[in-house]
Amino acid sequence: MQGMTKRERQVTDQQQILEILDKAKVLRLGLAVDNVPHIIPLNYGYTLESGKLKFFLHSAVKGNKLDLIRSNPNVCFELDCDYKPFEGQLPCQYGLGYCAVSGRGKAVIVEDVEEKKGAMAILMKTQTRKDFEFDDRLVSIVAVIRIDAAEYTAKHRPL
Repeated sequence: MQGMTKRERQVTDQQQILEILDKAKVLRLGLAVDNVPHIIPLNYGYTLESGKLKFFLHSAVKGNKLDLIRSNPNVCFELDCDYKPFEGQLPCQYGLGYCAVSGRGKAVIVEDVEEKKGAMAILMKTQTRKDFEFDDRLVSIVAVIRIDAAEYTAKHRPL
């Protein structure tokens, strides 16, 4: 991925990245087929261990999103939080403070029942801060998508 233009905004501290991942609640998943981009907002769960970032998403067991992933598993993603608009004396001095994580990776449709259970528990923990358990029946009625991030960057634009 190309380097960030405004390096002073780049977040490299893993704890700060975790805070962004915990605060944001929607991941925008970028998919493409036949050079036509599609962006889909989704709830997510994540793990970040030793710099390796993985996202877990859920879906209906059939549909366009899964078809797109099967045809091209290369994806991009973006999530953000902490919006704070600010004003200036001139139009160019107006802006928005925020935090964001974005990157690219591969989407994998998870078939293993135990991995699906774990992924759904992570997703619910990320979204609700509560622990849930899933049985075979519950995970049989959803598709689970894992995004293995090949690269990602985090950014913070303070006020």
